[in-house]
Amino acid sequence: MISSLTGTLAQVDEDRIHLRAGHIVYEALVPASDVAFLATGVGQEMTFQTILYFEGDSSGGNMEPRLIAFLRKEDKRFFEKFITVKGIGPKKALKALISPTGEIARAIEEKDARFLVKLPQIGKRLAEQIVAELAGKVAAFATSYDHKTPSIDKAVTRRSALEEDAIAALMALGERRTDAEALLERAQGVVVGEVKTSNDLVREMLRLRTSR
Repeated sequence: MISSLTGTLAQVDEDRIHLRAGHIVYEALVPASDVAFLATGVGQEMTFQTILYFEGDSSGGNMEPRLIAFLRKEDKRFFEKFITVKGIGPKKALKALISPTGEIARAIEEKDARFLVKLPQIGKRLAEQIVAELAGKVAAFATSYDHKTPSIDKAVTRRSALEEDAIAALMALGERRTDAEALLERAQGVVVGEVKTSNDLVREMLRLRTSR
């Protein structure tokens, strides 16, 4: 079982990465929400949490191993629960996860099927199925980000969640938390007022990281 991989990010495609570890290059599928960030990290050493599954026709004996890579352990654990829902396989789940794990978990806990329907591959019936099977089971993954009722207080909470995501991304690149926090503070001074996603912060943090 391959539970994690560390190596140099060699290539990022639409739905997968190529990670060079020594003389071996591993291909791994990744969640849709991670692709934009990963594209900024080509050439960097990164650590991924991984899942190995087999794809193909088991009756015909033609099964092909596939790796799935995640930047955070929490994302991997949520994914493992998400694919227990009837009708959701690994590939469908990867395409559906265009929003942060915490945001999707929050929607499930709030039984917000309308939010889930907005995710790729998730229709009304499947959204209701997700809520029926997972509500009450994914609270640990939910962030304090509120996607339904933005206000001054909620905006502050959302900013905090974005900061934590940005810090986690830099730590995945090998930064110590204290160094990642220092880069975050510097980045906020540059992109203040423009931050919409954690990727906005991460891009500036990476720029500052290479120039220090």
